[in-house]
Amino acid sequence: MKRLFAVFCLSFLSLLAQAEIRGLPDFTELVEKNGAAVVNVSTMQTARAGGRGALPFPFDEDDPMYDFFRRFIPRQPGAPGTPGAPREFESRSLGSGFIVSSDGYILTNAHVVDAADEIVVRLTDKRELKARVIGADKRTDVALIKIEATGLPTVRLGDPGVLKVGEWVVAIGSPFGFDNSVTAGIVSAKGRSLPQESYVPFIQTDVAVNPGNSGGPLFNLRGEVVGINSQIYSRSGGFMGISFAIPIDVAMDVQAQLRASGKVSRGRIGVVIQDVTKDLAESFGLPQATGAVVNAVEKGGPAEKAGVELGDVILKFDGKTVSGSSELPRMVGASKPGSKVSMQLWHQGASREVTVVIGEIPDEKPAMRRAGNAKPAERAVNRLGLVVSELTAEQKRELKVDGGLVIDDIRSNAARADLRPGDVILAIIARGQSTAVKSVDQLNKLLAPFDKLANVTLLVRRGEQQTFVTIKGLPGRGSE
Repeated sequence: MKRLFAVFCLSFLSLLAQAEIRGLPDFTELVEKNGAAVVNVSTMQTARAGGRGALPFPFDEDDPMYDFFRRFIPRQPGAPGTPGAPREFESRSLGSGFIVSSDGYILTNAHVVDAADEIVVRLTDKRELKARVIGADKRTDVALIKIEATGLPTVRLGDPGVLKVGEWVVAIGSPFGFDNSVTAGIVSAKGRSLPQESYVPFIQTDVAVNPGNSGGPLFNLRGEVVGINSQIYSRSGGFMGISFAIPIDVAMDVQAQLRASGKVSRGRIGVVIQDVTKDLAESFGLPQATGAVVNAVEKGGPAEKAGVELGDVILKFDGKTVSGSSELPRMVGASKPGSKVSMQLWHQGASREVTVVIGEIPDEKPAMRRAGNAKPAERAVNRLGLVVSELTAEQKRELKVDGGLVIDDIRSNAARADLRPGDVILAIIARGQSTAVKSVDQLNKLLAPFDKLANVTLLVRRGEQQTFVTIKGLPGRGSE
């Protein structure tokens, strides 16, 4: 009986093991069908460096830190030459790409081909063909290049919208120059926002991506491209378990515009926004912390013409819910300049609809001059726990404002809020109403009705940015 039981247990464990093996994905067919459409992209750039004070680039091309420094740090390749005598150096780099049409159009990253004097594409059949840049968009890090060839293998495109967190995905590329390397992992998150990357809802994965993988495809298990591998999070320059891919629908929209005109046109409405926190929602009388609150409106811009005001919360754009401020730039950017779009706003405690005519993002935005500190005109500590003074006429001209108070010192519980000396208070928000601040006396009168447990929200200017800041609870009158 014991022997039968032991045989049963072994058989059961064997079946479990087989089920476990069958549960793991097999990538071989995917790679066999799609590997030929993935290419190696190598670039060459000729740089000039003066001998006097020129420093060699600190990493070799096969070093994991090379690609990181190449992208983010201006380099002086080569060793210093004769003092004062300029020298020319050839800088080479590697990336990946994939063929999207049989006549030679290839998608890759903009940073792979940025400033390249020569681009060479190597196919899996060992052919090397020179490529030209059709167009590149730095805002999404997408580039479209072209080689002169026909009958090329192409990839199939998938829908990133149906991609699920936890789903298996595969990357094919040329990490460190090793052509057609295959790595696999799962989708870790979707719709990730990264600093300075407002127009891409990144796909986060744990697929091993390294320097040289940039521009390569990310496949789902059906063998469809769902993204372009673009960035890694790393403290060493190599893979650390987090990589980011540009959704293929975003990339294909960009490539269509690059193919048609060589550039990308994006919409704008002329507002500066921030997330709606729980405290801000209470200040605006909003039932829940959702949407994007407007903390600056461009004079004469599309939003102002549509009736959008400071302190409005954008809840929907073109019928789509705006859950947070990171979503709105993507929605607006994807809109065609000149088109009319409806927006649902939370305005002074109630919902309202407006129609905005989409503008176009210019190539560069003029920088605003930074305001200096005003001379103190009033040294008393107000109910917010702040020492403030009125702006000088010169500062008002620099900031292009009619009023405002500069913070000279921070006391009491105001120190817990995100305020700094030099910040300029432009307005105070109470019960969904925004009141511009003109003088110290006026601010004190506005604060007088608040009880000690009240939360006060301020519109604050810091350098070139504006933001809403909430101070929780007020100290006693005139106290610290």
